[in-house]
Amino acid sequence: MTDRRTSIADAAITTLAREGMRGFTHRAVDRAAGLAEGSTSYYFRTREALLFAVVARMADLDRADIGDLPAGLDLAKLADLMAGVAQVWLTTARDRTVARYELTLESTRRPTLRAKMVEYGNQFRELGVAVVTATGAPDARRKGLLMVASFDGLIYHQLAGAGDLSDADLRAACRDLLLTACQQHA
Repeated sequence: MTDRRTSIADAAITTLAREGMRGFTHRAVDRAAGLAEGSTSYYFRTREALLFAVVARMADLDRADIGDLPAGLDLAKLADLMAGVAQVWLTTARDRTVARYELTLESTRRPTLRAKMVEYGNQFRELGVAVVTATGAPDARRKGLLMVASFDGLIYHQLAGAGDLSDADLRAACRDLLLTACQQHA
């Protein structure tokens, strides 16, 4: 994306998080980005194109948050990485996390968006599978997918206000998810 497209996608994430799908319009994104009316629709003609730009931008930002996995297979370092990502997604990247859940629900009604969201999520599911596979745990694919789904549920639980885990408890929960998935017995 160009710099203008990136700034529009960032403003679209913020708009989606704060206004929901009902308030997600080209004009609302223009206002959030501080652009003249019509600017967003110039770059992203349709609402679907704008939603796809949001998905692509979220994927880039999420990958940057995760970064490179530590060399070797140190489960303690991986658990710290998971907890650190959870903290970012619940604090400084909270709008992005809310937007992700908005899009996830919207994708249940829009097949083309669903395909993009599945593609977006697959990169993280496959990362989870790769981590569990590297430990030599049996049934690594199933366990890796379950670990990622559980991590996602933990984030949702905290974000929606149903959970009130301290930083230490969140770190322990991430460690438990990882250790459970990587157990050597079935």
